[in-house]
Amino acid sequence: MGNICRSPSAEIIFRHFVNEAGRQNDFVIDSAGTIGYHQGAPPDSRMAETLRRAGFPVSGRARKITTADLDQFDLIVTMDEANFDEVTALDSSGKFHPKIRPFVSFCRDHDDPRVPDPYYGGQRGFDHVVELLKDGCAGILAQFP
Repeated sequence: MGNICRSPSAEIIFRHFVNEAGRQNDFVIDSAGTIGYHQGAPPDSRMAETLRRAGFPVSGRARKITTADLDQFDLIVTMDEANFDEVTALDSSGKFHPKIRPFVSFCRDHDDPRVPDPYYGGQRGFDHVVELLKDGCAGILAQFP
């Protein structure tokens, strides 16, 4: 929602996977939240530390999704049902709805119904989110050979 935990982590992990595959020129990767409360803020410090421990470099600043994003990107993934509803609501015509997908639909090893928000949870929640994001990011990369 605020673009400081889940979505920037997915961006960081996917960017890392793309770079490891030598496919940097094949993707434009970005993340955004559905609220602007944290705009300009770096990733949550607990999430950033969890990512670093998992071997991912941490970067980025929070921003809010715009209607221009719907046109610019070929795929827009959402972390939970509330975010899915907020993003699809940006497109009243429905033109871009086919490119808006739940992130978990790309997971191959996890069957969670959503990527849970770890913001108010403990370390176990942050670790679980990283595992889900790694799974889904690998699934996205596999969809675009």
